[in-house]
Amino acid sequence: MSQQATPARPAPRSRLRRVLPLLITAWLVLEIWLLTVVASAVGWFTVLVLLVGGVFLGGSLIKRAGLKAFSAAVEQSRDPQSQQPQTGTSLTVLAGVLLILPGFLSDLLGLTLLLPPTRALWRALGRRLTRSALRSTTPAGTEPFADAVRLQEQLRIHRPDGKVIQGEVVEPGSPAGPSDPGVDHRPPITG
Repeated sequence: MSQQATPARPAPRSRLRRVLPLLITAWLVLEIWLLTVVASAVGWFTVLVLLVGGVFLGGSLIKRAGLKAFSAAVEQSRDPQSQQPQTGTSLTVLAGVLLILPGFLSDLLGLTLLLPPTRALWRALGRRLTRSALRSTTPAGTEPFADAVRLQEQLRIHRPDGKVIQGEVVEPGSPAGPSDPGVDHRPPITG
């Protein structure tokens, strides 16, 4: 008699992965329903103008946020000691993307990302979700930002122009002998 191998069961899906397709479908149905309700009230041409206006407004928001982030990066590269405050460009880009998407619910959500009182609420919600996501993905007993700190240390090795400075760290008081026999450690002869 031969034994039949039992197929391995796939890992159970998280609650969000099970519910997300249903949420997206409900969002799309609600967007289409709202478009038809508004179109019956004000006309399809007005709805089309509003949707096209949302695309242009969203595009200009993304462009403005990109230019702001670029100028901040250029300023940071000129003066590395200057600490620029967080400008919130990611919320502005997200608001632009939501305005570009067709539909009035996404436009309304995008506008709440732009208004200062609701923008502060979105930032607080984002920080809370980030912390909970980090807590759920990091193993117990490890620091949640260890990878980010390690990446930041690696980026400090690079010069602002992107060139890597090769070198070796020599501890004070340790013998400064050559660690690589193929490298000439003598000072260059000038003259």
